[in-house]
Amino acid sequence: MRYAYGVAMALLLGGTAFSVATGQAGAQVAQNAPSAIVPRAGAPVSFADLAAKLAPAVVNISTKQRVPVRRQVDPFEEFFRRFGGQSPQGQGQGQGQGQTPGQDSPQTRETGSLGSGFIISPDGYIVTNNHLIQGVDGTGTVDSVTITLSDRREFPARIIGRDSASDLALLKIEGADLPYVNWGDSTRSRVGDWVVAIGNPYGLGGTVTAGIISALHRGITGIGAYDRYIQTDASINMGNSGGPMFDMAGNVIGINSALISPTGASVGIGLAIPAEAAKPVIEALRRGQRPERGYLGVSLQPLDENIAGALSLPKDRGELVRSVVPGEAAAKAGIQQGDVILKVGGRDVTQDETVSYLIANSGVGSRVPLEIVRDGRRQTLQVQVGQRPTDEELAKQAGGGQDQEQVLGEETPVAPGTALGLSMQSLNEQIIRALNLPTGTRGVVITSIDPSSDAAEKGIRRGDVIISVNRQPVSSPAQVQAAVDGARRAGRSSVLLLVKRGQAPEAFVGVNISAR
Repeated sequence: MRYAYGVAMALLLGGTAFSVATGQAGAQVAQNAPSAIVPRAGAPVSFADLAAKLAPAVVNISTKQRVPVRRQVDPFEEFFRRFGGQSPQGQGQGQGQGQTPGQDSPQTRETGSLGSGFIISPDGYIVTNNHLIQGVDGTGTVDSVTITLSDRREFPARIIGRDSASDLALLKIEGADLPYVNWGDSTRSRVGDWVVAIGNPYGLGGTVTAGIISALHRGITGIGAYDRYIQTDASINMGNSGGPMFDMAGNVIGINSALISPTGASVGIGLAIPAEAAKPVIEALRRGQRPERGYLGVSLQPLDENIAGALSLPKDRGELVRSVVPGEAAAKAGIQQGDVILKVGGRDVTQDETVSYLIANSGVGSRVPLEIVRDGRRQTLQVQVGQRPTDEELAKQAGGGQDQEQVLGEETPVAPGTALGLSMQSLNEQIIRALNLPTGTRGVVITSIDPSSDAAEKGIRRGDVIISVNRQPVSSPAQVQAAVDGARRAGRSSVLLLVKRGQAPEAFVGVNISAR
């Protein structure tokens, strides 16, 4: 009986202890509790078998190109020429035998690059980075490309296609039954997963490094449809560009493309283009087609703290339409300058998923709902996604121009209490011509600016034109002052200015008004 009571008491006490230790069933536990983290089966003891299997499909890429160089003139040549003499034969740099003094002779030198790539088919299609085979001046391509396999065989390569926007290129060598690798699914990658990189750092072929995925969707420029990289601490150095990043199944989940480093050498921040973004581009190049990317035809900017405050919206959610390209998809759908795009196809616009990314990865010709905010009211517009123009066409749209301030007179200090710390005057035809503004521009021009003002810190300068304040057009300094006073009475901490500079597109700037 005592034994039975003893057993029962032990069970009760044990149950109580268990309840105290773990809490009620289903209660939250620490993220690093022993029961919450179990090492995944198959964590590698060694990468040797995986590296031996994959290395034959990874290639070294070397390129050659002859580029013109500026002729270095003998310092005595001009002396002899000025005084009617003849420079000594052959003394001038670049003078050939029998060449008359002063006659220019074109000089070139050979330059090249080293990088990596990987074979994706047994008949010799190779993926690499565009920047490896692009001309040194940023246009055209290199003169020749040589591929070296792991068994030291060399092949001349043809450039099948390249795409500067994604920094990808497709090459071809003539061969059969070549070792190759398959694409993996980078959408299933997780931070902390093991990865292996194989490449040609500093010309040292067949180098294998390993690490983990440090981050996903890493942006380094803040713009563009392809600013989403896999970050890894696997050693990535110069020459690794174009090489593959493998998961533990041996599938390609990324193309190593860049590194962030103060020294130019690996400090544990390597970046790879995800396979989910690279594969469609490579497939299009293989078909001989230009990669299709969705296009809205808008210029966008993120909602920083001041812009968000001026619009009474949370920051870093959504993007502000800075300008609309006439005749393109956004204009046809009714998108207007100053709209804030919150969602694309039901997906929130965030720093990781920008409008550019979401639209670029939508099918050309597809209809996509855009949720926007206009004048404080939410609405949904249907847009038919267009085809992204070429880089040359986009450059023409960007425009340019330079400021000319002679008509503004001598800059004088800004009077205390002036709206936004700015002195302004209304536009006239003379100012419009002098500042290289489009004909018919309406607004007020800034004639002086307080260098300690928030507007100056935001980059606004003399000669800029304020077109609107809080999306209300202005044509006189009094209207600017009234709009600022109205924002203060409404309890806002900032105002939203639409600013024009020369022929460049307008930009929205949020300026803090709480300090004045």
